[in-house]
Amino acid sequence: MPEKPEVITVSKSLEKRLLGRSFIKCRVFHENIIQNYPIHPFEKDVCHQKIKKITTRGKWIIIQMERQSLLIHLRMEGKFFFRDNNIPKNIHEHVIFLLDDGKMTFRFHDVRKFGKMTLLPNEDLENQSPLNALGYEYNDPDLTKEYLKEKLVRKRLPIKVALLDQSIIAGIGNIYDDEILFQSHICPYRAASSISLKECDTLIKNTQLILSQAILKGGTTIKSFTSEEGVHGLFQNELKVHGKEGSRCPNCGGVIQKDFIRGRGTYYCSNCQK
Repeated sequence: MPEKPEVITVSKSLEKRLLGRSFIKCRVFHENIIQNYPIHPFEKDVCHQKIKKITTRGKWIIIQMERQSLLIHLRMEGKFFFRDNNIPKNIHEHVIFLLDDGKMTFRFHDVRKFGKMTLLPNEDLENQSPLNALGYEYNDPDLTKEYLKEKLVRKRLPIKVALLDQSIIAGIGNIYDDEILFQSHICPYRAASSISLKECDTLIKNTQLILSQAILKGGTTIKSFTSEEGVHGLFQNELKVHGKEGSRCPNCGGVIQKDFIRGRGTYYCSNCQK
């Protein structure tokens, strides 16, 4: 699943193709992708609005237009393709937008059909669902050790799971969760409530460091998430533990283990992360 660095990389690639443009036609072929908005009004309302800005919030891509913002969540395998209008629709292309030149289409491709889209009015955007349920971004100055400690202090679930909670820190997923905990020398099984104030500070610093490095590398390309439109990141070459089951720990030389914690594949070094 794409996480914050991949979502940022996608949004930057879309900026080059979509800023200043508009959609003149939209067709939705799989209705479950559109959330909290009737299908036919969605197809009509998303059109004839100039695209002013493309940004992200958590794992959501936000295409801000003149009156409304188009929010897109890629979920497991969502990706975008630009195709000439005369190219037939692929079976996995579920939403197709025709651009204002009448020739090029912008297509949402999702094999598993887990992706989500919605339209929101631009006014007071951050205070509307789903954005109002998100925690701080990794680089928000309000993401402090005191804030994180307060969020974790009553949570008995494993810290591995707590860091995936988008209402605490927005944008962390399974890959970077493993890397952050390894860099912080914290066992993924530790109860979130047991994390000290000092460890909260370490977690935040490593979150900021790892996500910043991943963004510079264009994110992480894994077998379940690649994109023909430029999202072929290089950070997978920097991963220390995720996907490294059976490999030697780069710190101590021990063996990287893989367990499942609350159904999530978890890679860690039991020696470094006691």
